[in-house]
Amino acid sequence: METLLLCSDLDRTLIPNGAEPESPQARKVLAHLAAHPKLRLAYVSGRDKRLVDQAIREYELPEPDFVIGDVGTTMYRVIGGRWLANSVWQEEIGQNWRQSGHDDIVRMLKDLETGDFRLQPPEKQNQYKVSYFTSLSNGTQPLEDKVAGILEGSGIAANVIWSRDDAARCGLLDILPRRANKLEAIRFLMAEERLDESRVVFAGDSGNDLDVLTSGLPAILVNNASESVRRTALERLSQSGRTDRLYPARGGWGQMNGNYAAGVIEGVVHFFPETAGWLKSVLS
Repeated sequence: METLLLCSDLDRTLIPNGAEPESPQARKVLAHLAAHPKLRLAYVSGRDKRLVDQAIREYELPEPDFVIGDVGTTMYRVIGGRWLANSVWQEEIGQNWRQSGHDDIVRMLKDLETGDFRLQPPEKQNQYKVSYFTSLSNGTQPLEDKVAGILEGSGIAANVIWSRDDAARCGLLDILPRRANKLEAIRFLMAEERLDESRVVFAGDSGNDLDVLTSGLPAILVNNASESVRRTALERLSQSGRTDRLYPARGGWGQMNGNYAAGVIEGVVHFFPETAGWLKSVLS
C-alpha cells in the first residue's frame, strides 16, 4: 500500500476554535489515524512555528511529519520533536524576490508608512513575509495597488494579501513571494516526497484555503465551513467538471458531526476507504 499524505489547515479545521460544537472523540480518532505507518501528516497554516507548536500542545494534536507555516513561506520536516527547516523551499520562493529579503521590501515601502500602515511585531515577520497593520476599511484597494506597483517596479514578484482581524479591529496586509502559498507549497512537498496527487488529500474551511480546495487535488471541506466558502468552491469546481474532487463533510460517519477533525476524518475515509479499517479499534 502506498503512503497517504494528509495535509490540513489548523484553525477551525483541526482546531475547534469556531462557534460550532466539536465531536468529543474526534481528536482521539485523528491521533489514531495519524499514528498509522502508512499515513504522513502535514499541517498547513498561516501560523508561525511558535504558534503551530503552541496549538499542538494546547489542543493535544498529533505531532506532524511536516509543517507548512507563515502562509506558505516556511516549511519544516518534524522528526522526534525536532523541526528541520527546508532551505530548498526558501531558495525556490526567494527567486520571486530576486534575492531581496524582508528588510529590502521594508525599505522599498518606507515612504508609505503612516499610523494606518505600520509593521506588525517581529514574530509576525520572516525573510520572505512582510506584514503590516492597516485600517479596518474595505477601501484598501488603492493601498494594495500602490504597494504592488512599487514592488513590481523593482522587479519583485509578490502576492499582496489583505485580510481583516475583527477582534483586534484592524486590517492586515501580508506581502509574500508570488509562489509562496499553500497550494504551491503542497505541490513542492509532493514532488520532494515523490507522491502522486491521487495519494494526497487536503482539508480546509475558509476562503484562504480555496486555491487548494479547488485545485483538483482530493480535498475536504469540514462541515463547520461557511456556506459562502462551500458555494464558491463547488462553483469553481463545477466549471472544470471536477466536483468529485471535493468532499463536503456532512456528519454521521462514526457517530460524529463532521465539524473540525471529525470532518477531516470523514473526508479521508471517503477518498480512501481502506482507512476505515485503520480506525475500527478506536471506534468500537
